[in-house]
Amino acid sequence: MRENENIKVLYEDNHLIAVNKPTGWLVQGDQTGDETLSDWVKNYIKVRYEKPGDVFLGVIHRLDRPVSGTIVFARTSKALERMNKLFHDREVQKTYWAIVNTRPEPLKDKLIHYLLKDPETNTVRAFNKPKGDAKLAELEYELIGEIGEHCCLEVNPLTGRPHQIRVQLSKMGYPIRGDLKYGSKVTPRNGAIYLHSRSLAFEHPIKKEPVLIVADVPREQIWNLFALK
Repeated sequence: MRENENIKVLYEDNHLIAVNKPTGWLVQGDQTGDETLSDWVKNYIKVRYEKPGDVFLGVIHRLDRPVSGTIVFARTSKALERMNKLFHDREVQKTYWAIVNTRPEPLKDKLIHYLLKDPETNTVRAFNKPKGDAKLAELEYELIGEIGEHCCLEVNPLTGRPHQIRVQLSKMGYPIRGDLKYGSKVTPRNGAIYLHSRSLAFEHPIKKEPVLIVADVPREQIWNLFALK
């Protein structure tokens, strides 16, 4: 297993487990063959609970490789099915923090675009009006911190489209710092972009009680400028 001192388990019970994903980790495998966060979590469960054989772990949602923060997995098939429905029905409140180098105007707004993914280049384009097979994408953002040229936005995506936050902010002229794919002029450090899945809030799929899972921002100087904890 890869070094794991930066992976923190944020929440766990018999049904769910959530971790703070470091930048650079894949959630699921791809053509690179690199170890994934799913692999790490399966091994964690196997060792911690001394489970023989294969460990069940259901992938409910994903974060892009250069993105950090809260991600939750299912430990049972029932939890997986019910969490998938919560995400599908938009009953999970997702909060992200993003650092951009352009002050947004207005400081708080709702963005509505139509997104079309190009699978060959793994990029997404945003359009202001419906276009072909483009999917509706909605998010809300608000400026929550500003130091020099650095602005920190709190973003609540209302839909769950690939690269949604990255491409919608870029479309408005606020590319995420380090995100060269979507217009940033700042070369990222260690392949990271400054987008962090801060929290997930939902009703527990089995216990039917409110759950709030919060992930600390990466220990990097640019995040520390805002004293965000």
